[in-house]
Amino acid sequence: MSALFRLTSRAVTLQRSLVANQAAVLRTIKTSPKKDETVTAPTSLTAEDFANPSPKNWQSYGFDYKDEAEDRKATKSTFFFTVTMCLVWGTFYWAYLPDTQFRDWAQREGFLELRRREQAGLDLVSPNYVDPDNITLPSDEDLADTEIII
Repeated sequence: MSALFRLTSRAVTLQRSLVANQAAVLRTIKTSPKKDETVTAPTSLTAEDFANPSPKNWQSYGFDYKDEAEDRKATKSTFFFTVTMCLVWGTFYWAYLPDTQFRDWAQREGFLELRRREQAGLDLVSPNYVDPDNITLPSDEDLADTEIII
């Protein structure tokens, strides 16, 4: 009986905490108008006002702070030259630069040397590529129990 009582009291406590957390998470929507959102309508509008609207919310891109048209023109031309001229043509130029590291030459020379050795019947790589007299190997006593993997 006491276990049943503890279970029901814990369930009630859990329900209360869930309701309290849910109320904290939910927010109400306020529909009352704010004072700074209201705008007074102009009393008299002429045809000139419609022909030459003032850029009320214009924000400069940083090229010209006084004239919107000049600012837009400078922005578009800057981005055109940056993207088209530098990125596109610069990448094209860089991709077709001559081989300054001579990687192609070294590979071509290697293939020519392999072909020459095959036609002459020689080994592809000479076993005496390095003169054996110039190599100093450790003695068997120096190696002791060191495992040598070839």
